Amino acid sequence: MNTKQAKDFLVQEAAEQAVRENVPLSSIEKEMMYFTESDPASCPDPIGLNDRFEAEYEMYEYEAKIRGLLDRAHERIRGEGAEAVQNWDEALRTLKAGDHYVLVLGGWLNGGTKAKGPSRGFLWTLAVIGIVVLAAILAGLLTKL
Repeated sequence: MNTKQAKDFLVQEAAEQAVRENVPLSSIEKEMMYFTESDPASCPDPIGLNDRFEAEYEMYEYEAKIRGLLDRAHERIRGEGAEAVQNWDEALRTLKAGDHYVLVLGGWLNGGTKAKGPSRGFLWTLAVIGIVVLAAILAGLLTKL
């Protein structure tokens, strides 16, 4: 399996999962799963693709959407039998030899396992909420003095 075939497989499975869940998945969202700067066979114009994508989509929302689709597609595939799982694993092994955005999308950058824990953006959001709540409490206490 080459990198293009590996990405074709993962994109197809994510798209199938989107159909099963009635989640819209545009052509540019699918194209973005092919993004890489190092493999012209699977992404011939990475800068143009990225520019088109950024003009229409919010990166964090997109990454969460695709991660969820890939997670649920993987769960579905695990129930479909050994051959489907073998194809999934082969696609990941192939892609891990290079630098491919779909590895980020799926959370597969930690030695073959899923990245665990909340994203950095989520942690910043929690920190901001905590500061706002603390400021509101302090403001309430100061008005009572």
